[in-house]
Amino acid sequence: MNGVGSAVGLAFAGDGRRPTNIVAIADRGLAEDMVDRAIEEAGGRLVARMAWADAASMLGSHALVDLLLVEAENIDDALLECVLPRIDTLARATEAQVVVALATHQIDAVTAHLFGSRVQLLCTPTLTERVAALSLVGLRWARLGDSLREGESERLRRLNEEVARIAQTLARLAAHEAVSPTADRPALLGDRRTGYAAAPEGMPRPVDPREVRRAIRARRLREQFFASALIEDPGWDMLLDLFAAELEDRGVSVSSLCIAAAVAPTTALRWIGKMVEAGLFERRPDPFDRRRAFITLTEKARRGMNRYCHAVREAGLAIA
Repeated sequence: MNGVGSAVGLAFAGDGRRPTNIVAIADRGLAEDMVDRAIEEAGGRLVARMAWADAASMLGSHALVDLLLVEAENIDDALLECVLPRIDTLARATEAQVVVALATHQIDAVTAHLFGSRVQLLCTPTLTERVAALSLVGLRWARLGDSLREGESERLRRLNEEVARIAQTLARLAAHEAVSPTADRPALLGDRRTGYAAAPEGMPRPVDPREVRRAIRARRLREQFFASALIEDPGWDMLLDLFAAELEDRGVSVSSLCIAAAVAPTTALRWIGKMVEAGLFERRPDPFDRRRAFITLTEKARRGMNRYCHAVREAGLAIA
């Protein structure tokens, strides 16, 4: 391990702390090289590596695991269908975190089995994105250990050191990737909030889904006149799409919702996870196809969207 990468490793392995124990599921080739480099840079400890063909029979033998690193790109759907449920079972039994590298076309196949706060989904990730995901898990373990052993002041000092080291490593890797980028990636979003209050509630009339679809179309038209990075708002785009779909009585798959978010797939998946944690979205299995899942609004989100639409209508405004 070199330079700053070694420093990050010490953040998890030094000072009497054990490093993050990682089990990697990756076939030979490029994925294997990427796994080794990412784990090294993040300061984790690879306790086992297995090929996909062997994973179904080998996964149950690893009880001491903090993180499962799953390299799913280029793996066929049949193998995913066989192995992913076992990964989910092991992660739940050991309370391990899961980091999955996947291709965009695999979103539905993967999220049918792996989803939630303990799962990070990375679409065609770079080395920097892999290291960031692994480092965040390592940081959680370091914080847990600190909270058990140290006073608040010392815990915050160590935490600040770890964050600084991780930031240095990610900056170095990102600078290297900027010289030879692998793909065009949209920038992350920036939220914008307004301070206008809604009028008092009255008796709302039903919302026309065409009205919501017009709002979505208007938001997409903005991209013809402004750089998309300046007007991204994935959470709201997804709320609109799910609300319209519900009014139209149709289901929305995870991959379809990612498209509606109009941002990079990894960003969209992260936002879906945030909305699930916030109690606005929920995942439901497709009753006709176990290889995918639907995302729906919760009652909390449904009530909020109806009230919002009623409020803008009463104010003489359009849904936006």
